[in-house]
Amino acid sequence: MSRTLQLAEQLIARPSVTPEDAGCLELLAQRLAPLGFVCERMDSGPPEFRVSNLWAKRPAALDGSALAASKTIVFAGHTDVVPTGPLEHWSSNPFLPTQRGGKLYGRGASDMKTSIAAFVVAVEEFLATTPAPHLALAFLLTSDEEGPSVDGTKVVVERLRARGERLDGCIVGEPTSVQRSGDMIKNGRRGTLSGKLTVRGIQGHVAYPQLARNPIHQALPALAELAATTWDEGNAFFPPTSWQISNIHAGTGATNVIPGSLEVDFNFRFSTESTAESLQRRVHAVLDRHGLEYDLRWTLGGQPFLTPVGELVHAVQQAIRAETGIETELSTTGGTSDGRFIAQICPQVIELGPPNASIHKIDEHVCLADIEPLKNIYRRTLEALEAQAAAQAGAAQA
Repeated sequence: MSRTLQLAEQLIARPSVTPEDAGCLELLAQRLAPLGFVCERMDSGPPEFRVSNLWAKRPAALDGSALAASKTIVFAGHTDVVPTGPLEHWSSNPFLPTQRGGKLYGRGASDMKTSIAAFVVAVEEFLATTPAPHLALAFLLTSDEEGPSVDGTKVVVERLRARGERLDGCIVGEPTSVQRSGDMIKNGRRGTLSGKLTVRGIQGHVAYPQLARNPIHQALPALAELAATTWDEGNAFFPPTSWQISNIHAGTGATNVIPGSLEVDFNFRFSTESTAESLQRRVHAVLDRHGLEYDLRWTLGGQPFLTPVGELVHAVQQAIRAETGIETELSTTGGTSDGRFIAQICPQVIELGPPNASIHKIDEHVCLADIEPLKNIYRRTLEALEAQAAAQAGAAQA
């Protein structure tokens, strides 16, 4: 059994349903500390929802001004997993890693304990051949990505920023691939902006509509206009911004009562062509033009981010090509990730992990054939970035 597979199974065996970590971070710290990583816990949150966070960093093997100029490359991920769903629907215990038919089954196999295991073993192999790298290496791991994402990576980023920590490149181990490890990476993500709209009417009897004001009837034209609005056209990296109603509710349950209020939950997934502020202004303009009496509460889940093609993207593309022969596809599709927080203090953030077809599903799995190539891609990426750093250091000394 490969060391990557062995570590992935050890992590899967820990029932770390969000926000529980179930000892995953302690296991990982025990692997990283002997490599020279200083492991720092940054746990956060109330006792009833305590989130486990680990920041582990290994400085570059340089001195003086060279050390100050060294670049820090971060591997980021989450140890928490979503709930299993009905256990009787699983073919095997979700927290008993099981191999069958060329696949590794278990909750977190794809999202994202295999990636974390591949991170660690890739770094072990890299340091075995490059014991004094020009690069500083770090891990940012949390147990609050599948949950509210309030006390996890967001908190760690805020603390790192407060003490002036500089990050230069980050690989997030989200399962981004489609058919084979490396066929798609995310070099950005759309922003997410949610709204909870309450339209106020006047409750009354349906037989006397003149004595009431139906908020559903009032709101429908505005909602139809919002649904038909073109918010932007997107760009070369992002699809157009979309607006979707996720829930709508009104009424008492009785068929003869005009409701007194209507509640609508909606969400924007927005590109870099729009801002949260511009979207909010446009929504309010529509609601006001239709003369609605309303309240609207906004929640900004994350700003969009984009990593242009540059050092990190080139290194990852080169690693994928060398390991698999694949010309990887750059994409910004899908949901959000903790990359949205890391991008606030790191100019280059990409996401790369195994195929994602089974994530959050019953019988989540990863193909055994995808595991070692993924680890090798991570290692090759470090090797390419180290070669760049060494060349830059040599040029500076010349």
